[in-house]
Amino acid sequence: MSWATTYLTLPALIAGAVVASLNIYALTAGADFGGGVWDLLASGERRDRQRALIAEAIAPIWEANHVWLILVVVLLFTAFPPAFAQLMTVLHIPLSLMLLGIVLRGSAFTFRSYDSRRDSVQRRWGRIFAIASTATPLLLGTILGAIATGAVGAQRPTAVTSFASAYVAPWLSPFPIAVGALALVLFAFLAAVYLTVEATDDALRDDFRVRALWSAVAVAVVAIIVLILARSEASLVWQALTVGNLAMALRITATAVALGAMFALWRRSYRAARIAAVIEVSLITWGWALGQFPYLVPPEMTVQSAAAPASTLELLLIALVAGLALLIPSLRYLFKVFKAGY
Repeated sequence: MSWATTYLTLPALIAGAVVASLNIYALTAGADFGGGVWDLLASGERRDRQRALIAEAIAPIWEANHVWLILVVVLLFTAFPPAFAQLMTVLHIPLSLMLLGIVLRGSAFTFRSYDSRRDSVQRRWGRIFAIASTATPLLLGTILGAIATGAVGAQRPTAVTSFASAYVAPWLSPFPIAVGALALVLFAFLAAVYLTVEATDDALRDDFRVRALWSAVAVAVVAIIVLILARSEASLVWQALTVGNLAMALRITATAVALGAMFALWRRSYRAARIAAVIEVSLITWGWALGQFPYLVPPEMTVQSAAAPASTLELLLIALVAGLALLIPSLRYLFKVFKAGY
């Protein structure tokens, strides 16, 4: 079977669009969640100024960034209904908690901006915003990690299956939790790097430079833990990252980019660090997806077997192209207005 017949089928193209949307969501909304982490950990004499910079960076675009998560959900339930049903059923607890976190985070951010300026009120909304910003990426990573283990796809709940074994055990295990931790530190790293570019004050820029360097080290440590746990809990991921020339190329490239980001931060080349951080997050996202391919929900449900009828996929692809033709210029204009010079 040729490369083209494997990766250029209609279901594979739609699945690629799902991963691309998830990748963009991580690069945009993921950084917003990371900003919430640094809001929670703001400290020192510039604590209030750090939080003000985070709010200023997030405010114009945070709602628009969630369009990519909506696109992921729409593509999944339209193009791959059996996979969508399996995921929504087995993972309904972490998914519901993640959506709750998204709502609480957005609501708290809005109320903190427009509610009373009293310290007690601001602290209350600030705590909700920061905690929700921390919990949500942890849950998102846990969900992706649970899918990679194959435990979600293997679930066939029956009348004798306990609730815990069917709906808790698949995601509450070491590997999914480690992937959740990786998502959290990765988003914190991304946010800190972005904020070094956003800052116009040298002192604030150095604050987030230090945070970016420490979080880059945390990303490396947690990534090693994830890889070790993958050997026993997520064989597809383990093989994709350790076996073959492609795996070696991916490891070398990811390591080089990560070191390049740290070097750029050390040299205070902030825009170069931002480019490297974007590439690093993208490599991790696509490495996970390609490592799992052709399975959409391992160990049995492939991209082909879970796909909707060809007529549905064709109409969906047309709608996707037309929608992106409107969405991308709109988002570009949004950034041009509110992020000029960024």
